[in-house]
Amino acid sequence: MKICGLQKTTLIDYPKKIACTIFLYGCNFRCGFCHNPELVTEKNDNVFSEKEILDFLEKRKKYLEGICITGGEPLLTLEKAFLRKIKKLGYLIKIDTNGSFPERLKEIIEENLVDFVAMDIKASKENYKKTINADIPIDKIEESIKLISKLENYEFRTTVIEGMHNLEEMKKIARWLNELAGKPKKYALQGFKNSGKVLDEAFKHKKNTSEKFLKEIQEKIKDSFEEIETRF
Repeated sequence: MKICGLQKTTLIDYPKKIACTIFLYGCNFRCGFCHNPELVTEKNDNVFSEKEILDFLEKRKKYLEGICITGGEPLLTLEKAFLRKIKKLGYLIKIDTNGSFPERLKEIIEENLVDFVAMDIKASKENYKKTINADIPIDKIEESIKLISKLENYEFRTTVIEGMHNLEEMKKIARWLNELAGKPKKYALQGFKNSGKVLDEAFKHKKNTSEKFLKEIQEKIKDSFEEIETRF
């Protein structure tokens, strides 16, 4: 487990909680539009030791409510012993995942080591492998969707790129989630923001997703979800 980053305070990464965000190195996806390529492809050394993180959390118990663990793909390397130590400090834990490790996710859920799960839905079932540029069995993704949809606190979310995630593609995603999870509690449409720092050079010239485009999609697929929101 390589801890490559720490955002000491966030008001957006853990819904309705004051939290911090821990970044872990490594990902088994190669999405061209990934905005954290340094956590995917570079073999970074640890920036923080486990002890440094735990000492920080001990000192911040009066001010922080939750911890968001993200990446990369955190379940690639995340250690349950680390989660247990965080829980002993009294924190809520949120994990961001791409859904490719349902077995590990199930273990963490069954041991009550996670309180909120956010899963990125990259594309429709038909376009998944092409979008993630990795040979990940689609049944792993579907298993995670089913597992997460049974939780009390969760969300599915998609980073929307104009020209790639058109209305028909988004309708396919909505139908797929409905087939697997009934009517999901929450779905977030996240606008792509081009910082120039992406994994694939082909995405460096993609324009930012417009608020108008996201709102149009939201209106068309809103009946597929209990709650749907847009983020820019």
